[in-house]
Amino acid sequence: MTTSFNPPIRKLMGPGPSDVHPRVLGAMARPTIGHLDPEFSRMMEEIKDLLRYAFKTKNFLTIPVSGPGSVGMETCFVNLIEPGDKVIVCQNGAFGGRMKENVERCGGTPVMIFDDWGKPIDVKKVEDTLKNNSDSKALAFVHAETSTGVQSDAARICGLAKEYGVLSIVDAVTSLGGTPVLADDWNADAIYSGSQKCLSCMPGISPITISKRAADVIRSRNHKVQSWFMDLNLVMGYWSGEGSRAYHHTAPINPLYAIHEALVMLAEEGIEQAWERHAKMHRALREGLEAMGLSLVVEKKYRLPQLNTVAIPEGVDESEVRAILLSRYNLEIGAGLGDLAGKVWRVGLMGQSSKEEHVTLFLSAMEDALLQQGAAIKTGVALPAARTVIQ
Repeated sequence: MTTSFNPPIRKLMGPGPSDVHPRVLGAMARPTIGHLDPEFSRMMEEIKDLLRYAFKTKNFLTIPVSGPGSVGMETCFVNLIEPGDKVIVCQNGAFGGRMKENVERCGGTPVMIFDDWGKPIDVKKVEDTLKNNSDSKALAFVHAETSTGVQSDAARICGLAKEYGVLSIVDAVTSLGGTPVLADDWNADAIYSGSQKCLSCMPGISPITISKRAADVIRSRNHKVQSWFMDLNLVMGYWSGEGSRAYHHTAPINPLYAIHEALVMLAEEGIEQAWERHAKMHRALREGLEAMGLSLVVEKKYRLPQLNTVAIPEGVDESEVRAILLSRYNLEIGAGLGDLAGKVWRVGLMGQSSKEEHVTLFLSAMEDALLQQGAAIKTGVALPAARTVIQ
């Protein structure tokens, strides 16, 4: 007979999801009410305001989309891209490739800019491509590439998009809440994110923010949005405001309780303080790894504090190391992806997983696992090195 599922308690230090705080788990267990209930509507307005705080924006169209980050991504593309549109897509990792797929599925034509995995987007290439493709409608790129741990210069890239009169579509799934995402300062037109990374909520909600310029483009489309569920012209009838909501779909009520609580916690901490916490834990991790004799793949000035790609030492079975961490320490880290498969581990310091206890556990566990593999590392030095930062 099948019985209830009780998951093991893990420390989640991979590329996502991250650890979920008991307050957020508790919020999800609160009584379910109707999705048109006046009290639920009041909470919806609070979520929009909290997301504006997180995105650093005044955009009216700032909402949590019902679905994971991939749904937020598709929502941006299906609403902004129509058949025949030319879209410049930057790819320096796995998720730029997904943007290309979205453009093609919307009937658009992608113009690709490729950079090496582990390198940021080359801003000069972006400007040259904009100059040579003046009929483009949009420029799409990943701010924080989860597959590599690289952060690109969103301010400059969005600035170029505005200068050349194209829309900017930004993937901030891994960056929102962990490093600065400044929608208004960047003049970004569409940004999507996910609940399960630096916001430390369970997966299933995708925050998005859309500029007035992009919202006007959506309202003046020549074709119907190809997805009824993701059509923001319809969705906004539900999210438009208290007292005037039109039924579109039954919102994920309890998960929205959870994202509300996660955003309340972010506001309580202060977003600037959250950015600094992520940066500090990254510095501690880096000091410990380097003291041990390990190295990070990404050049220092382009590293994501919340997603660290660690080079695998020669002769080490990377999957066996991950298995040791999981079975002995209940600690999850990620394998390399795409061009970096078998070459790196991806170590997440996201949201509630960006704490001293996570850094120190990881360094101790990694030292043990590598010694079992016979790796030539320095022992007994990682934790003291990390603690020079965490004081």
